[in-house]
Amino acid sequence: MLDQIRVVLVGTSHSGNIGSAARAMKVMGLSNMTLVAPDCDVDGQAIALAAGASDIANNARVVGTLEEAVADCGLVVGTSARSRTLEWPMLDARECGKKAVEEASTHPVAIVFGRERTGLTNEELQTCHYHVSIPSNPDYSSLNLAMAVQTLCYEMRVAWLDSQAYQGPTLEQTYPLNEELARFYQHLETVLTKTGFIRTQHPGMVMTKLRRLFNRARLESQELNILRGVLSSIEKVTQQAASSEQNTDNHRAQ
Repeated sequence: MLDQIRVVLVGTSHSGNIGSAARAMKVMGLSNMTLVAPDCDVDGQAIALAAGASDIANNARVVGTLEEAVADCGLVVGTSARSRTLEWPMLDARECGKKAVEEASTHPVAIVFGRERTGLTNEELQTCHYHVSIPSNPDYSSLNLAMAVQTLCYEMRVAWLDSQAYQGPTLEQTYPLNEELARFYQHLETVLTKTGFIRTQHPGMVMTKLRRLFNRARLESQELNILRGVLSSIEKVTQQAASSEQNTDNHRAQ
């Protein structure tokens, strides 16, 4: 189950952090690492700081974008400090561990860590279903990348150990993968633009709020299919109305 949980490092600039993160993962039984557009290579320093976990660092998958890294995941959680400007469904570290292990039984899960200095961008954070914040000391809240990876990997291991001790009901819902949600959001924006609900020049704020709404609701696969059907129905009616109007105009012109 833990091999279904993917640790995703975005824009890592120090190779030692890749090695230290690999070590933190291996100690807790995780092995699946993905690097998104890293600004460094897995070099000698990374291998040295991996301290026996070099296999994880060397086998890390490297991709160009976060969307590519999480396309096949049914749950994506991004690490973030609490923000007043981008409200999003939040988890604490313990909740994140439990949810990741619970859902890893049915689909891949990604825990996303941002750049050492600037973290994840707002656009990257909107790719995530939830944000997770580690409740550190407010007077000294600085956690380096490897510490953050270690903390969340620990919570996932504890949750996994608890799940082994208690074999209760399994997760019955099926959730759409991230690439399916991306297609839904694109479909939604297209329909809302055609109907005039959002302006072509300023779609961002409306779509951001709609993404937040649907992420908070946590759509199941069947619910997503219903919504896609609704959008297709609206498109069909809109096209028919446009065709009818065109025929009327042509008749008048004759």
